[in-house]
Amino acid sequence: MSNDNNRRKPGNRAQGAGRRTYPDAAGPRVGRIARNVPRAQQVTDEEDNIARGEEIYTGNSTLHSPLSTLHSPHSSLHRGAAYRAPSGPRRRDADAQPGDAIAEALEDGHILAGRNPIREALRAGRPVEKLLVASGELSGAAQEIVRMAKDAGAVVQPVDRSRLDQIYPAHQGMLAYVAAVPYVELSDILAAAAERGEEPFLVLLDGITDPHNLGAIVRSAECAGAHGVVIPERRAAGLTPAAAKAAAGALNHMPVARVKNLNRAIEELQAAGVWVVGTAMDGENALEADLSGPVALVIGSEGEGVSRLTLEKCDRTVSLPMKGRIESLNASVAAGILMYEIVRARAK
Repeated sequence: MSNDNNRRKPGNRAQGAGRRTYPDAAGPRVGRIARNVPRAQQVTDEEDNIARGEEIYTGNSTLHSPLSTLHSPHSSLHRGAAYRAPSGPRRRDADAQPGDAIAEALEDGHILAGRNPIREALRAGRPVEKLLVASGELSGAAQEIVRMAKDAGAVVQPVDRSRLDQIYPAHQGMLAYVAAVPYVELSDILAAAAERGEEPFLVLLDGITDPHNLGAIVRSAECAGAHGVVIPERRAAGLTPAAAKAAAGALNHMPVARVKNLNRAIEELQAAGVWVVGTAMDGENALEADLSGPVALVIGSEGEGVSRLTLEKCDRTVSLPMKGRIESLNASVAAGILMYEIVRARAK
């Protein structure tokens, strides 16, 4: 006995006997396809990070590194292989596109890609904050660029080639991050104060590795009327796009000097008649101290504070009274309060 259920019925295939046809289609189709689906685009770790409003620039392994969580094995993204439609849930700004921040930094010259542009920038004296170099054998030309970068005080960091691919594919094995604005010499800051007929007022930063803190301090220094900010080459955040963003335009008006050795800079300031005031938990109460006259305020990191050797170089130390249960303030907040104590003392 035949079973009607096993018979081929007309209209259930694409073509031919027993195949389903769709009268509204131009040709044979299998299944139904949505026509208005947004086309997915490839999203790398770096671009996805920027889409969430975070920064691409990172320091060395001891510095703040917002990309470290994305590169961990527990990241929700597989490096270089995640796909997401433009309307995906991670996007906060409907007008922002992944990679816009990278493209803007490349266009503005904050990121240099390729050996010749980096070599010429170093020859021209442009301040290079960090040089990322693909791990592996380096050719003679690459070795020369690495040597030039080290001589210029830049941090040289070997990274996987895949990371460079994510930032900019045509990297030729290296990418360089340059300062958002040029640095000045310490003597230039002192000369600017003398030209304005004012006693020098400087802010020295020791161990500030977070670019957001650096930018916030520069912003407060500009508002408080300081003549300049001084940072060391090592163990310190530089004038990266992240710092420039946090400074909210203050870098256009506030000179920043980068010195090889902060202690020698302190000696130079003292020789010029500037009193150097460090910050320490056991210092005198800053709200009662006399902070008038030519002064350089030294701000340390939140965790370690001002280094011991630098504190020994200071003429005096001050502290802010802590009335609550927390024993320390954010470095940029403490710097802002102390700067305005100096403003108050100078106004008397």
